[in-house]
Amino acid sequence: MPILLTTRDDINLDSVFRVAWQKDTVEIGEKALRRIAECRASFLQLIESDPPPVIYGVTTAMGELASRKLELDERDRHARIKAFAAATSFGDPLPDRVVRAIVLARLTNFIEGNAATTPRIALAVAAMLDGGPMPAVAASGQGGAGEILALYPLFADLTTRFDLEVKERGSLINGSPCAAALVADAALAARRRVRLVQKVFALSIEAFRAPLEHYDAALDTLWGDEHEAAALRGLREFLVGAGDGRRNYQAPVSYRIVPRVLGQMHRALAAAERAATVSLASISDNPVYIPPDAANPFGRCISTGGYHNAMATPALDDLAAIWADICLLCDRHGSKLLNGKVSLLPDLLMTGRHWADSDGHGNVGYVPMAITGYLEQAKLAAQRTFIPGTESAGAGQDDVATTAFFAWTKEAIAGRCVDAALAMLAMIASQALHVTGREAPPALQSFVAEIRDIMPPVGDDRVLGPELAKLAGWFNRQVFDA
Repeated sequence: MPILLTTRDDINLDSVFRVAWQKDTVEIGEKALRRIAECRASFLQLIESDPPPVIYGVTTAMGELASRKLELDERDRHARIKAFAAATSFGDPLPDRVVRAIVLARLTNFIEGNAATTPRIALAVAAMLDGGPMPAVAASGQGGAGEILALYPLFADLTTRFDLEVKERGSLINGSPCAAALVADAALAARRRVRLVQKVFALSIEAFRAPLEHYDAALDTLWGDEHEAAALRGLREFLVGAGDGRRNYQAPVSYRIVPRVLGQMHRALAAAERAATVSLASISDNPVYIPPDAANPFGRCISTGGYHNAMATPALDDLAAIWADICLLCDRHGSKLLNGKVSLLPDLLMTGRHWADSDGHGNVGYVPMAITGYLEQAKLAAQRTFIPGTESAGAGQDDVATTAFFAWTKEAIAGRCVDAALAMLAMIASQALHVTGREAPPALQSFVAEIRDIMPPVGDDRVLGPELAKLAGWFNRQVFDA
Protein backbone atom coordinates (compact mmCIF):
# COMPACT_ATOMS: atom_id res chain seq x y z
CA MET A 1 0.00 0.00 0.00
CA PRO A 2 1.52 3.39 -0.97
CA ILE A 3 2.47 5.89 1.72
CA LEU A 4 0.20 8.92 1.45
CA LEU A 5 2.07 12.21 1.66
CA THR A 6 -0.07 15.10 2.87
CA THR A 7 2.41 17.28 4.77
CA ARG A 8 6.17 17.28 5.17
CA ASP A 9 5.79 15.62 8.56
CA ASP A 10 4.82 12.47 6.64
CA ILE A 11 8.45 12.22 5.53
CA ASN A 12 10.13 10.71 8.58
CA LEU A 13 12.21 7.74 9.71
CA ASP A 14 9.29 5.34 9.46
CA SER A 15 8.48 6.36 5.88
CA VAL A 16 12.18 6.20 4.94
CA PHE A 17 12.30 2.64 6.24
CA ARG A 18 9.23 1.67 4.24
CA VAL A 19 10.15 3.49 1.03
CA ALA A 20 13.94 3.12 1.00
CA TRP A 21 14.47 -0.22 2.74
CA GLN A 22 11.23 -2.05 1.97
CA LYS A 23 10.61 -0.38 -1.44
CA ASP A 24 7.09 0.84 -0.75
CA THR A 25 5.72 3.48 -3.12
CA VAL A 26 4.39 6.95 -2.32
CA GLU A 27 1.32 8.91 -3.33
CA ILE A 28 0.88 12.66 -3.00
CA GLY A 29 -2.53 13.46 -1.53
CA GLU A 30 -5.05 15.63 -3.33
CA LYS A 31 -4.89 18.30 -0.62
CA ALA A 32 -1.12 18.53 -1.04
CA LEU A 33 -1.42 18.73 -4.84
CA ARG A 34 -3.89 21.63 -4.52
CA ARG A 35 -1.52 23.42 -2.15
CA ILE A 36 1.39 22.92 -4.58
CA ALA A 37 -0.69 24.34 -7.44
CA GLU A 38 -1.85 27.33 -5.38
CA CYS A 39 1.71 28.17 -4.35
CA ARG A 40 2.88 27.88 -7.93
CA ALA A 41 0.19 30.34 -9.06
CA SER A 42 1.08 32.82 -6.32
CA PHE A 43 4.78 32.48 -7.11
CA LEU A 44 4.17 33.32 -10.78
CA GLN A 45 2.25 36.41 -9.72
CA LEU A 46 5.16 37.35 -7.48
CA ILE A 47 7.79 37.23 -10.21
CA GLU A 48 5.53 39.09 -12.62
CA SER A 49 5.08 42.00 -10.22
CA ASP A 50 6.57 45.39 -11.04
CA PRO A 51 9.35 45.88 -10.22
CA PRO A 52 10.27 42.19 -10.31
CA PRO A 53 11.83 40.87 -7.09
CA VAL A 54 15.44 39.72 -7.05
CA ILE A 55 15.23 35.91 -6.80
CA TYR A 56 18.34 33.82 -7.23
CA GLY A 57 18.15 31.48 -10.24
CA VAL A 58 14.76 32.86 -11.25
CA THR A 59 15.07 36.58 -11.99
CA THR A 60 18.88 36.40 -11.78
CA ALA A 61 21.47 34.02 -13.16
CA MET A 62 23.10 31.40 -10.92
CA GLY A 63 26.46 30.93 -9.19
CA GLU A 64 29.03 33.65 -9.70
CA LEU A 65 26.60 35.33 -12.15
CA ALA A 66 24.00 35.83 -9.41
CA SER A 67 24.29 39.61 -9.68
CA ARG A 68 23.10 39.59 -13.31
CA LYS A 69 19.37 40.15 -13.72
CA LEU A 70 17.62 38.09 -16.37
CA GLU A 71 15.35 39.68 -18.91
CA LEU A 72 11.87 38.21 -19.26
CA ASP A 73 12.78 36.25 -22.41
CA GLU A 74 15.93 34.91 -20.71
CA ARG A 75 14.08 33.38 -17.76
CA ASP A 76 12.50 30.59 -19.78
CA ARG A 77 15.76 29.75 -21.57
CA HIS A 78 17.57 29.70 -18.24
CA ALA A 79 14.95 27.39 -16.75
CA ARG A 80 15.21 24.85 -19.57
CA ILE A 81 18.95 24.19 -19.10
CA LYS A 82 19.23 20.44 -18.66
CA ALA A 83 20.67 18.92 -15.51
CA PHE A 84 23.92 17.66 -16.95
CA ALA A 85 26.41 20.47 -16.44
CA ALA A 86 27.48 19.48 -12.92
CA ALA A 87 27.17 15.70 -13.30
CA THR A 88 30.90 15.19 -12.74
CA SER A 89 31.09 13.01 -9.63
CA PHE A 90 31.99 9.35 -10.06
CA GLY A 91 33.10 6.36 -8.01
CA ASP A 92 31.39 3.74 -5.89
CA PRO A 93 27.62 4.35 -6.03
CA LEU A 94 25.44 4.86 -3.01
CA PRO A 95 23.26 1.85 -2.15
CA ASP A 96 19.87 1.73 -3.82
CA ARG A 97 18.12 2.22 -0.48
CA VAL A 98 20.01 5.48 0.09
CA VAL A 99 19.15 6.82 -3.36
CA ARG A 100 15.48 6.02 -2.74
CA ALA A 101 15.71 7.86 0.59
CA ILE A 102 17.15 10.92 -1.19
CA VAL A 103 14.25 10.95 -3.65
CA LEU A 104 11.77 10.72 -0.79
CA ALA A 105 13.53 13.51 1.10
CA ARG A 106 13.47 15.64 -2.07
CA LEU A 107 9.66 15.70 -1.85
CA THR A 108 9.82 17.59 1.48
CA ASN A 109 10.40 20.89 -0.29
CA PHE A 110 7.53 20.21 -2.69
CA ILE A 111 4.77 18.86 -0.50
CA GLU A 112 3.71 22.17 1.09
CA GLY A 113 4.52 24.37 -1.91
CA ASN A 114 7.86 25.73 -0.71
CA ALA A 115 9.62 24.72 -3.93
CA ALA A 116 7.07 26.76 -5.93
CA THR A 117 7.16 24.08 -8.59
CA THR A 118 4.28 22.66 -10.60
CA PRO A 119 2.38 19.58 -9.40
CA ARG A 120 3.63 17.63 -12.43
CA ILE A 121 7.24 17.83 -11.19
CA ALA A 122 6.29 16.73 -7.68
CA LEU A 123 4.36 13.81 -9.18
CA ALA A 124 7.30 12.93 -11.44
CA VAL A 125 9.68 12.81 -8.47
CA ALA A 126 7.23 10.63 -6.53
CA ALA A 127 6.94 8.33 -9.56
CA MET A 128 10.68 7.63 -9.37
CA LEU A 129 9.83 5.49 -6.31
CA ASP A 130 7.40 3.25 -8.22
CA GLY A 131 9.86 0.36 -8.41
CA GLY A 132 12.02 1.09 -11.43
CA PRO A 133 15.82 1.16 -11.29
CA MET A 134 17.29 4.15 -9.52
CA PRO A 135 19.91 6.38 -11.17
CA ALA A 136 23.49 5.86 -10.00
CA VAL A 137 24.66 8.46 -7.49
CA ALA A 138 28.33 8.42 -6.55
CA ALA A 139 29.28 8.39 -2.88
CA SER A 140 32.69 9.86 -3.75
CA GLY A 141 33.73 13.19 -5.19
CA GLN A 142 31.02 15.16 -3.39
CA GLY A 143 32.88 18.37 -2.67
CA GLY A 144 30.31 21.00 -3.61
CA ALA A 145 28.90 23.69 -1.38
CA GLY A 146 25.52 22.02 -1.64
CA GLU A 147 24.46 18.68 -3.05
CA ILE A 148 24.16 19.43 -6.77
CA LEU A 149 26.92 16.97 -7.74
CA ALA A 150 24.65 14.22 -6.47
CA LEU A 151 21.28 15.74 -7.37
CA TYR A 152 22.15 16.62 -10.98
CA PRO A 153 22.68 12.99 -12.07
CA LEU A 154 19.80 11.81 -9.90
CA PHE A 155 17.29 14.02 -11.71
CA ALA A 156 19.00 14.34 -15.09
CA ASP A 157 16.62 11.92 -16.81
CA LEU A 158 13.59 13.68 -15.38
CA THR A 159 14.76 16.99 -16.85
CA THR A 160 15.01 15.42 -20.30
CA ARG A 161 11.36 14.32 -20.15
CA PHE A 162 9.93 17.72 -19.21
CA ASP A 163 10.28 21.26 -20.50
CA LEU A 164 11.17 22.83 -17.18
CA GLU A 165 9.67 26.15 -16.20
CA VAL A 166 11.11 28.89 -14.00
CA LYS A 167 12.48 27.67 -10.66
CA GLU A 168 11.83 23.97 -11.38
CA ARG A 169 15.44 23.04 -12.17
CA GLY A 170 16.69 24.75 -9.01
CA SER A 171 14.06 23.00 -6.94
CA LEU A 172 15.39 19.64 -8.11
CA ILE A 173 19.08 20.30 -7.46
CA ASN A 174 19.13 22.68 -4.47
CA GLY A 175 18.60 21.87 -0.79
CA SER A 176 19.93 19.08 1.42
CA PRO A 177 17.86 15.93 0.81
CA CYS A 178 21.07 13.88 0.57
CA ALA A 179 22.23 14.79 4.09
CA ALA A 180 18.77 14.03 5.45
CA ALA A 181 18.71 10.66 3.70
CA LEU A 182 22.26 9.75 4.75
CA VAL A 183 21.73 10.41 8.45
CA ALA A 184 18.34 8.67 8.30
CA ASP A 185 19.94 5.61 6.71
CA ALA A 186 22.63 5.48 9.40
CA ALA A 187 20.06 5.91 12.17
CA LEU A 188 17.91 3.06 10.84
CA ALA A 189 20.95 0.78 10.63
CA ALA A 190 22.09 1.83 14.10
CA ARG A 191 18.71 0.86 15.61
CA ARG A 192 19.31 -2.72 14.53
CA ARG A 193 23.01 -2.74 15.34
CA VAL A 194 22.29 -1.59 18.90
CA ARG A 195 20.33 -4.76 19.61
CA LEU A 196 23.09 -6.93 18.13
CA VAL A 197 25.67 -5.20 20.31
CA GLN A 198 23.60 -5.84 23.43
CA LYS A 199 23.22 -9.52 22.54
CA VAL A 200 26.93 -10.05 21.94
CA PHE A 201 28.07 -8.34 25.14
CA ALA A 202 25.47 -10.16 27.20
CA LEU A 203 26.83 -13.38 25.69
CA SER A 204 30.39 -12.35 26.55
CA ILE A 205 29.35 -11.44 30.10
CA GLU A 206 27.82 -14.91 30.52
CA ALA A 207 30.80 -16.65 28.95
CA PHE A 208 33.13 -14.83 31.35
CA ARG A 209 30.84 -15.47 34.34
CA ALA A 210 31.08 -11.77 35.21
CA PRO A 211 29.21 -10.80 38.39
CA LEU A 212 25.70 -9.66 37.51
CA GLU A 213 25.94 -6.87 40.09
CA HIS A 214 27.85 -4.89 37.45
CA TYR A 215 24.52 -4.57 35.61
CA ASP A 216 22.17 -4.24 38.59
CA ALA A 217 18.88 -2.36 38.18
CA ALA A 218 19.88 -0.04 41.03
CA LEU A 219 22.39 1.56 38.67
CA ASP A 220 19.56 2.77 36.42
CA THR A 221 18.77 5.53 38.89
CA LEU A 222 22.17 5.84 40.60
CA TRP A 223 23.82 6.87 37.34
CA GLY A 224 20.88 9.09 36.41
CA ASP A 225 21.24 8.89 32.62
CA GLU A 226 18.40 7.64 30.44
CA HIS A 227 20.74 6.19 27.82
CA GLU A 228 22.87 4.28 30.30
CA ALA A 229 19.67 3.00 31.90
CA ALA A 230 18.57 1.77 28.47
CA ALA A 231 21.89 -0.01 28.06
CA LEU A 232 21.59 -1.67 31.47
CA ARG A 233 18.05 -2.82 30.68
CA GLY A 234 19.18 -4.12 27.31
CA LEU A 235 21.89 -6.26 28.91
CA ARG A 236 19.62 -7.56 31.66
CA GLU A 237 17.01 -8.57 29.08
CA PHE A 238 19.42 -11.12 27.65
CA LEU A 239 20.87 -12.22 30.99
CA VAL A 240 17.61 -13.40 32.57
CA GLY A 241 18.20 -16.96 33.74
CA ALA A 242 21.99 -16.61 33.53
CA GLY A 243 23.96 -19.51 34.97
CA ASP A 244 25.39 -19.72 38.47
CA GLY A 245 28.98 -20.37 39.50
CA ARG A 246 29.90 -16.76 38.79
CA ARG A 247 33.07 -15.23 40.18
CA ASN A 248 32.60 -13.58 43.55
CA TYR A 249 34.88 -10.63 42.82
CA GLN A 250 34.77 -7.91 40.21
CA ALA A 251 35.43 -8.53 36.53
CA PRO A 252 38.03 -6.54 34.54
CA VAL A 253 37.35 -2.93 33.61
CA SER A 254 36.23 -3.82 30.08
CA TYR A 255 33.34 -5.82 31.56
CA ARG A 256 32.32 -3.29 34.19
CA ILE A 257 32.18 -0.32 31.82
CA VAL A 258 30.04 -2.05 29.20
CA PRO A 259 26.82 -0.27 30.34
CA ARG A 260 28.57 3.11 30.25
CA VAL A 261 29.96 2.57 26.75
CA LEU A 262 26.69 1.15 25.46
CA GLY A 263 24.96 4.14 27.07
CA GLN A 264 26.94 6.33 24.70
CA MET A 265 25.78 4.05 21.87
CA HIS A 266 22.16 4.74 22.82
CA ARG A 267 22.98 8.45 23.14
CA ALA A 268 24.54 8.55 19.67
CA LEU A 269 21.56 6.70 18.24
CA ALA A 270 19.15 9.18 19.81
CA ALA A 271 21.13 12.09 18.35
CA ALA A 272 21.14 10.49 14.90
CA GLU A 273 17.41 9.83 15.09
CA ARG A 274 16.75 13.43 16.07
CA ALA A 275 19.00 14.79 13.32
CA ALA A 276 17.25 12.56 10.80
CA THR A 277 13.75 13.48 12.00
CA VAL A 278 14.46 17.20 11.85
CA SER A 279 16.37 17.03 8.57
CA LEU A 280 13.80 14.93 6.74
CA ALA A 281 11.05 17.46 7.49
CA SER A 282 13.24 20.53 7.00
CA ILE A 283 12.61 22.92 4.11
CA SER A 284 16.10 23.38 2.68
CA ASP A 285 15.46 24.83 -0.79
CA ASN A 286 17.40 27.85 -2.04
CA PRO A 287 15.72 30.10 -2.83
CA VAL A 288 12.78 29.02 -0.71
CA TYR A 289 9.22 30.12 -1.40
CA ILE A 290 7.16 31.27 1.58
CA PRO A 291 3.41 31.10 0.83
CA PRO A 292 1.20 34.23 0.94
CA ASP A 293 0.22 35.89 4.19
CA ALA A 294 -1.54 39.15 5.08
CA ALA A 295 1.59 41.22 4.54
CA ASN A 296 2.70 39.41 1.37
CA PRO A 297 -0.30 38.54 -0.85
CA PHE A 298 1.90 36.78 -3.41
CA GLY A 299 4.24 35.25 -0.85
CA ARG A 300 8.00 35.72 -0.69
CA CYS A 301 11.02 33.96 -2.18
CA ILE A 302 14.24 34.32 -0.19
CA SER A 303 17.80 33.09 -0.56
CA THR A 304 19.13 30.92 2.29
CA GLY A 305 21.89 28.52 3.27
CA GLY A 306 19.40 25.75 3.97
CA TYR A 307 21.26 23.42 1.64
CA HIS A 308 24.08 23.13 4.22
CA ASN A 309 23.00 20.57 6.83
CA ALA A 310 25.15 21.16 9.91
CA MET A 311 23.54 18.58 12.21
CA ALA A 312 23.84 15.42 10.10
CA THR A 313 27.63 15.19 10.09
CA PRO A 314 28.23 15.41 13.88
CA ALA A 315 25.54 12.76 14.37
CA LEU A 316 27.25 10.49 11.84
CA ASP A 317 30.64 11.15 13.43
CA ASP A 318 29.31 10.18 16.85
CA LEU A 319 28.00 6.89 15.48
CA ALA A 320 31.34 6.12 13.83
CA ALA A 321 33.15 6.94 17.09
CA ILE A 322 31.01 4.62 19.19
CA TRP A 323 31.45 1.78 16.68
CA ALA A 324 35.22 2.20 17.09
CA ASP A 325 34.91 2.16 20.89
CA ILE A 326 32.81 -0.98 20.72
CA CYS A 327 35.45 -2.62 18.53
CA LEU A 328 37.92 -1.85 21.34
CA LEU A 329 35.65 -3.55 23.89
CA CYS A 330 35.34 -6.58 21.57
CA ASP A 331 39.13 -6.75 21.44
CA ARG A 332 39.48 -6.57 25.23
CA HIS A 333 36.69 -9.07 25.93
CA GLY A 334 38.07 -11.55 23.42
CA SER A 335 41.56 -11.34 24.87
CA LYS A 336 40.31 -11.69 28.45
CA LEU A 337 38.19 -14.72 27.59
CA LEU A 338 41.24 -16.41 26.07
CA ASN A 339 43.47 -15.64 29.07
CA GLY A 340 42.76 -18.45 31.54
CA LYS A 341 44.46 -16.60 34.39
CA VAL A 342 41.84 -13.86 34.02
CA SER A 343 38.78 -15.70 32.74
CA LEU A 344 39.24 -18.80 34.94
CA LEU A 345 38.26 -20.80 31.85
CA PRO A 346 40.37 -23.72 30.57
CA ASP A 347 43.62 -22.23 29.38
CA LEU A 348 43.60 -24.25 26.15
CA LEU A 349 41.38 -23.70 23.12
CA MET A 350 42.44 -25.73 20.09
CA THR A 351 40.24 -28.80 20.55
CA GLY A 352 36.95 -29.62 22.21
CA ARG A 353 38.93 -30.46 25.37
CA HIS A 354 41.31 -27.53 25.26
CA TRP A 355 41.43 -23.85 24.50
CA ALA A 356 44.88 -24.07 22.90
CA ASP A 357 48.16 -25.87 22.84
CA SER A 358 50.93 -25.26 25.36
CA ASP A 359 52.51 -22.58 23.18
CA GLY A 360 49.48 -20.30 23.05
CA HIS A 361 45.84 -20.26 22.04
CA GLY A 362 45.75 -22.37 18.88
CA ASN A 363 43.94 -20.95 15.88
CA VAL A 364 41.16 -19.45 18.04
CA GLY A 365 43.86 -17.57 19.89
CA TYR A 366 44.64 -15.59 16.77
CA VAL A 367 41.11 -14.18 16.49
CA PRO A 368 41.78 -11.14 18.75
CA MET A 369 44.56 -10.17 16.33
CA ALA A 370 41.94 -9.91 13.59
CA ILE A 371 39.69 -7.91 15.91
CA THR A 372 42.58 -5.49 16.44
CA GLY A 373 42.85 -5.03 12.69
CA TYR A 374 39.18 -4.07 12.43
CA LEU A 375 39.52 -1.88 15.51
CA GLU A 376 42.30 0.16 13.92
CA GLN A 377 40.35 0.47 10.66
CA ALA A 378 37.31 1.69 12.59
CA LYS A 379 39.41 4.23 14.49
CA LEU A 380 40.75 5.63 11.24
CA ALA A 381 37.21 5.95 9.89
CA ALA A 382 35.99 7.60 13.10
CA GLN A 383 38.11 10.74 12.81
CA ARG A 384 36.15 13.98 13.20
CA THR A 385 34.78 15.45 9.97
CA PHE A 386 35.60 19.13 9.53
CA ILE A 387 34.05 21.49 7.00
CA PRO A 388 36.33 21.62 3.94
CA GLY A 389 36.75 24.73 1.86
CA THR A 390 36.32 24.65 -1.91
CA GLU A 391 39.04 26.55 -3.69
CA SER A 392 38.65 25.40 -7.28
CA ALA A 393 39.03 28.11 -9.88
CA GLY A 394 35.47 27.84 -11.13
CA ALA A 395 33.77 27.58 -7.77
CA GLY A 396 32.42 31.14 -7.83
CA GLN A 397 30.35 31.67 -4.71
CA ASP A 398 30.75 28.05 -3.57
CA ASP A 399 33.56 28.52 -1.06
CA VAL A 400 32.54 25.97 1.63
CA ALA A 401 31.79 22.32 0.91
CA THR A 402 29.14 20.06 2.39
CA THR A 403 30.27 17.24 4.69
CA ALA A 404 27.52 14.62 5.03
CA PHE A 405 28.80 12.35 2.24
CA PHE A 406 32.24 12.11 3.87
CA ALA A 407 30.77 11.43 7.30
CA TRP A 408 28.31 8.80 6.02
CA THR A 409 31.07 6.92 4.19
CA LYS A 410 33.23 6.83 7.31
CA GLU A 411 30.33 5.76 9.52
CA ALA A 412 29.50 2.96 7.08
CA ILE A 413 33.12 1.72 7.21
CA ALA A 414 33.19 1.84 11.02
CA GLY A 415 29.84 0.03 11.09
CA ARG A 416 31.14 -2.82 8.94
CA CYS A 417 34.19 -3.04 11.21
CA VAL A 418 32.09 -3.34 14.35
CA ASP A 419 29.93 -6.02 12.70
CA ALA A 420 33.11 -8.04 12.07
CA ALA A 421 34.44 -7.44 15.60
CA LEU A 422 31.11 -8.44 17.14
CA ALA A 423 31.06 -11.61 15.07
CA MET A 424 34.50 -12.60 16.32
CA LEU A 425 33.69 -11.88 19.96
CA ALA A 426 30.45 -13.84 19.62
CA MET A 427 32.41 -16.78 18.21
CA ILE A 428 34.88 -16.71 21.13
CA ALA A 429 32.05 -16.46 23.69
CA SER A 430 30.21 -19.34 22.00
CA GLN A 431 33.40 -21.39 22.14
CA ALA A 432 33.84 -20.58 25.83
CA LEU A 433 30.39 -21.92 26.61
CA HIS A 434 31.07 -24.98 24.47
CA VAL A 435 34.33 -26.01 26.14
CA THR A 436 32.82 -25.61 29.62
CA GLY A 437 29.60 -27.43 28.74
CA ARG A 438 27.31 -24.52 29.59
CA GLU A 439 24.10 -23.26 28.00
CA ALA A 440 23.50 -19.63 27.10
CA PRO A 441 20.72 -17.80 28.98
CA PRO A 442 17.29 -18.57 27.47
CA ALA A 443 17.05 -15.25 25.62
CA LEU A 444 20.37 -15.94 23.87
CA GLN A 445 20.01 -19.63 23.05
CA SER A 446 18.59 -19.14 19.55
CA PHE A 447 21.27 -16.51 18.89
CA VAL A 448 24.03 -18.95 19.87
CA ALA A 449 22.41 -21.67 17.73
CA GLU A 450 22.50 -19.37 14.69
CA ILE A 451 26.14 -18.50 15.36
CA ARG A 452 27.06 -22.18 15.61
CA ASP A 453 25.10 -23.01 12.47
CA ILE A 454 27.48 -20.73 10.58
CA MET A 455 30.55 -21.42 12.69
CA PRO A 456 30.46 -24.66 14.69
CA PRO A 457 32.56 -24.85 17.87
CA VAL A 458 36.22 -25.44 17.15
CA GLY A 459 37.44 -28.96 17.84
CA ASP A 460 40.38 -29.93 15.72
CA ASP A 461 42.48 -27.17 14.29
CA ARG A 462 40.93 -25.68 11.10
CA VAL A 463 41.07 -22.58 8.95
CA LEU A 464 38.73 -20.06 10.59
CA GLY A 465 38.97 -17.07 8.23
CA PRO A 466 36.29 -18.11 5.70
CA GLU A 467 33.88 -19.07 8.47
CA LEU A 468 34.47 -15.80 10.31
CA ALA A 469 33.82 -13.94 7.05
CA LYS A 470 30.47 -15.71 6.70
CA LEU A 471 29.61 -14.93 10.32
CA ALA A 472 30.53 -11.27 9.89
CA GLY A 473 28.39 -11.18 6.74
CA TRP A 474 25.50 -12.65 8.70
CA PHE A 475 25.89 -9.96 11.36
CA ASN A 476 25.90 -7.27 8.67
CA ARG A 477 22.75 -8.70 7.12
CA GLN A 478 21.00 -8.51 10.50
CA VAL A 479 21.59 -4.77 10.28
CA PHE A 480 20.61 -4.13 6.67
CA ASP A 481 18.17 -6.79 5.49
CA ALA A 482 14.70 -5.26 5.30
